[in-house]
Amino acid sequence: MVKKAMKVEVPEDIKENWQEITDILANLLGISAALVMRFTDPDIEVFVSSGSRGNPYQPGDKDAMLGSGLYCETVMRTKKKLLIPNALEDPDWKDNPDVNLSMISYLGYPILMPDGDPFGTLCVLDSKPNAYSETIEKLMMNFRNLLESHLELLYMNHLLGGRKQRLADYLDELQFLRGIVPICANCKSIRDAEGGWHPIEEILVQHLDADFSHGICPECKKVLYPDLK
Repeated sequence: MVKKAMKVEVPEDIKENWQEITDILANLLGISAALVMRFTDPDIEVFVSSGSRGNPYQPGDKDAMLGSGLYCETVMRTKKKLLIPNALEDPDWKDNPDVNLSMISYLGYPILMPDGDPFGTLCVLDSKPNAYSETIEKLMMNFRNLLESHLELLYMNHLLGGRKQRLADYLDELQFLRGIVPICANCKSIRDAEGGWHPIEEILVQHLDADFSHGICPECKKVLYPDLK
């Protein structure tokens, strides 16, 4: 069972970068197709597709994910690399749907979100047998890592997006905690930026930490030093 990942919108500039990656892979390896596939529950979708000649996949093409028998389904389900040099000679893969498109060799890597959920795959497919060299595998892994780094930034921006106001308010509240915070040596009340004194538990509920100095609040000053004016 593939868990649905948090939906993160991929902006056009990053998508264009991914397009360049698939085009580079297809041209450099001399293969039919290089793809970025995306899991859009319950479907698996061609998100980016190389512009290579003979590529049967178009962006937006979809198929049901569960039980599809697609190469990429296995990659996303196992979260592991999958290499099929020649599906026609492999009893486990000779009848998979991609063979119907003459895509008989495959190398794919899972693309994961920062929380470990699957985004999709980066994969290459060819209409002829291809074992793909160790150098190609390293290149694919590096490109996959680049895609994941893009997703990590998008993921963090997504998480912070709903908290921007809360974060700004929190930073405003912490302004007076920068530097030394005056604290009463007797009752431990804390003086704020406006000169008011507050119980320490009230401050600690609102703020995480700070460095403290010691002073005497007016009430304690009356009790401890009644002769001082």
